[in-house]
Amino acid sequence: MALFRRSTEMRTPLDGVDLVLADLDGVVYKGPDAIPHAIDSLNGVAATVRVGYITNNASRTDAAVAGHLSDLGLRVQPSDVVTSPQAAVRLLGQHVPAGSAVLVVGGDGLVDEVQKGGFTVTRSAEDDPAAVIQGFAPEVGWEQLAEAAFALQGRTDTERPWIATNTDWTIPVKRGIAPGNGTLVSAVHTAVGRLPIVAGKPERAIFDEAVARFGAHKPLFIGDRLDTDVLGANRAGIDSVLVLTGIDRAKQLLAADADSRPTYVLEDLRGLNEPYPEVRTARNGAVTIRDATVAIEGNDVRILSEGSNEVDLLRAACAAIWGSGRPIYALEVPERLYS
Repeated sequence: MALFRRSTEMRTPLDGVDLVLADLDGVVYKGPDAIPHAIDSLNGVAATVRVGYITNNASRTDAAVAGHLSDLGLRVQPSDVVTSPQAAVRLLGQHVPAGSAVLVVGGDGLVDEVQKGGFTVTRSAEDDPAAVIQGFAPEVGWEQLAEAAFALQGRTDTERPWIATNTDWTIPVKRGIAPGNGTLVSAVHTAVGRLPIVAGKPERAIFDEAVARFGAHKPLFIGDRLDTDVLGANRAGIDSVLVLTGIDRAKQLLAADADSRPTYVLEDLRGLNEPYPEVRTARNGAVTIRDATVAIEGNDVRILSEGSNEVDLLRAACAAIWGSGRPIYALEVPERLYS
């Protein structure tokens, strides 16, 4: 997907959109606290466009997530929340019959969805489960991971499916960045030598679940990570916003591969309603975004004009680097662009 429009008409990221899907961690909140400008911006969007929320976090129910978002000031119902456990249970239903016993590794959010899906929850491999489903919860420890490994050892995907809600390596919390479900899935993978079927971002199952639920024709997804949010949206054919309030910042954005490049880059969610700048490329290849200009000369990325807005400078640098078709490691990038 292209990062910038080349039209002379100044449009906002919301033009033509009939559904806005927002990630939670790093977009709406960090830990228990709202990210500045997120609540007012999303409430403003919801006045004219349907807004839904997508989360890979499997530790809470949709009702618990909606309650948290409501406490932060958003106008949201449980049906507005699409979770990776919901997508995982839909996948589960494609592999094992309803009513089957399923070994659950995870917390209340995952247990609740497995039960609503018509399956029986077990925590022990000795109950001969038909499948294993795994999601993040802070209380998941060695005993749960070991039960999953015992259930999966010596079994193929057909004999005993293993479905993971997501494989995020990290999760942002109030104190910083902590290990995510991907680290727990990796522990089981190391023990059993096989990989799970994944429901959450960056796989498209969770996006398909959301688009189908809301009946959208032109959705826009907002995330803070390139490797899960933007990659997943691109796989699902959905335009995406990378907002610079969470995990990935300038350094990761400049190095993004072709599959993980967002349609828009915003400093915060106020930018959803603001005119999005066009890219202007000179004959010598220099890229200008408003009054910021970046060019590639030989192996050097050059700042010709810093301009008055740091995000415009970053956008121009991304457009120049991505447009060159050269990998980031082949270029000398000034620290000013990613510090």
